[in-house]
Amino acid sequence: MEIGKLLIANRGEIAVRIMRACHALGIATVAVYSEADRTALHVRMADEALPIGPAPAPESYLRGDAIIEAALRVGAQAIHPGYGFLSERAAFARACRAAGLVFVGPPPEAIEAVGDKIAARRLAIMAGVPVAPGYHGAAQRDDELVREAERIGYPLLIKASAGGGGRGMRIVGQAAEFLPLLESARREARAAFGDDTVFLEKLIARPRHIEVQILADAHGHCVHLFERECSIQRRHQKIIEESPSTVLTPALREMIGAAAVRLARAAGYVNAGTAEFLYDEAGGSFAFLEMNTRLQVEHPVTECVTGVDLVQLQIAIAGGAPLPFRQEDLRQQGHAIEARICAEDPITFLPASGHLTRFAPPAGPGIRNEAGVETGDEVTVHYDSLLAKLIVHATGRPAAVAALRAALDVYDVAGVITNLPLLRAIAAHPAFAGGATTTDFLVAHDITGQLAVTVQTPDEAFLAAALADVVPAMATGAPHDPWAWPGPWRMLRAGMPLRYRAGGVERLVIVSERAVGWRVEVDTALYEAEVLVARPNYLAVRLASGRIERFALARDGALLTIAWRDRRYRIERSGAPDVDHPGTHGHSHGRAGLEAPMPGTIVRVLAHEGERVAAHQPLVVLEAMKMEHIVVAPYDGVVVRLPFAAGALVVRGAMLVELEEG
Repeated sequence: MEIGKLLIANRGEIAVRIMRACHALGIATVAVYSEADRTALHVRMADEALPIGPAPAPESYLRGDAIIEAALRVGAQAIHPGYGFLSERAAFARACRAAGLVFVGPPPEAIEAVGDKIAARRLAIMAGVPVAPGYHGAAQRDDELVREAERIGYPLLIKASAGGGGRGMRIVGQAAEFLPLLESARREARAAFGDDTVFLEKLIARPRHIEVQILADAHGHCVHLFERECSIQRRHQKIIEESPSTVLTPALREMIGAAAVRLARAAGYVNAGTAEFLYDEAGGSFAFLEMNTRLQVEHPVTECVTGVDLVQLQIAIAGGAPLPFRQEDLRQQGHAIEARICAEDPITFLPASGHLTRFAPPAGPGIRNEAGVETGDEVTVHYDSLLAKLIVHATGRPAAVAALRAALDVYDVAGVITNLPLLRAIAAHPAFAGGATTTDFLVAHDITGQLAVTVQTPDEAFLAAALADVVPAMATGAPHDPWAWPGPWRMLRAGMPLRYRAGGVERLVIVSERAVGWRVEVDTALYEAEVLVARPNYLAVRLASGRIERFALARDGALLTIAWRDRRYRIERSGAPDVDHPGTHGHSHGRAGLEAPMPGTIVRVLAHEGERVAAHQPLVVLEAMKMEHIVVAPYDGVVVRLPFAAGALVVRGAMLVELEEG
């Protein structure tokens, strides 16, 4: 079938990537967009663009009926789902078929055969593909799962059957943890996938995460395009991917590739897909993990080492074309590494949002960029934090690692906090250069802990922290400014004393409001600052010298991460200022408010007012970006107030718990 117009049922960098493939093939493109994406890059690039609903994904990008209606309205012959959203929904693929539209992906029957993780494990066993010991039965009662967990033995994994990206997955170290973590995994799975079915799997200590790209056509041909290693992860989500893997011998590469092809054939698979495996380096064995019935985020590394365009091949296969090559025609050439550039704090991994005042990826030979944003774009809280992907390709791994380091060093993003410091720290680590990339890489080498240790925090960072706490526009929708803190406050234009701690050192900052601008004293240093731009995530000021300084900010309760001049600083507010007694500092009356680090939904309240709690005790569970975040007590104390009940929607910075110390 000839495809002349294709609708892309996605957003961000993958929508842009698919558009570029279509333009190369002479295919007209149609974008869909939510209200939050009205001016997004994928909308600007498309030949046509149609609105499909409000910002929340369930009301826009997850509305299959609206997307199919849009495709029919503009006369598109095909829909490409990208990854995420509807890409692995068999019901959506079936609805496209019923509407006479080509779904650029596997048939719904294949999605059902391997898209559900329990069904995929059963099929893998039938196809002779090794799987990890575990339980994948239909029984889902708590007592039945407890019994199966005892049979498997601890440590083990609870995993959502419909899950992906680490959502709905929990590591259980001992029996006492099982039921609370089971409840948490189910809750997160329901929120992310609408299905809380789980299965259990024995935990493999320090594995490698290796996946195999497959392509199959409707004429009975199926090949693998070798492996990608995706072991370096945060929160069970990949951030660095590469091909070839440093751990596979030619014999193992052939074995794991053949296993992926067997599974695809058993499922009646057509189009692109990925079989994922865990490799136990100590035992020299691999076990099937899951199959992703879609294009992967990390597909560019395979394209670099094989010289094929997977998106163009997806479209050709969907149109009925046979594969243009056989297995023996494929070779790996050189080494490719991909790094995911995300809008998130590089230590806490909390997602960030804001206005991209500068977005300048590196360029040059062997460098490829896949981006969904440009300078001037807004990064919202509504969708995944991925902004772009940096891919380097060189003749061998040492050259690729060197190219990655050089490219990350000059990657320039301003206005939004990103994970670039984390990526730079990974790329610079000797263990990464040596290829020792297990799934516990970040923890084993304390990468985030080392990031937290920075050079002496400059006065300018404390200036930014103080202005972020007192300028009203910085705290819109969230009680971050002193005037919103509890207590009988009054405006003090003559001087507001604030205390901050960074690197074990406490600093006194006194802020005074002027008719124009602010006077800020950082210990003995004096600054006159005019605020040019003030948003919750971004601050630009002009100092008395005329110098303009720009700061990107991300909050996590009382902790503020400030990015300035390509460095990041973590500054903690020592407590609300006592304006009635400026000589004393600390928590107002021994109390502190624990704030929401991002907008979300309260899914569980684990304490009650008047309860005495211990330091590090979980108090509230917040669901945001389809992930759960647990708010814990920073010290021993008594819960004074819990303003929100389960089910409440909260804004970023909302006080979730008022806690009295002692």
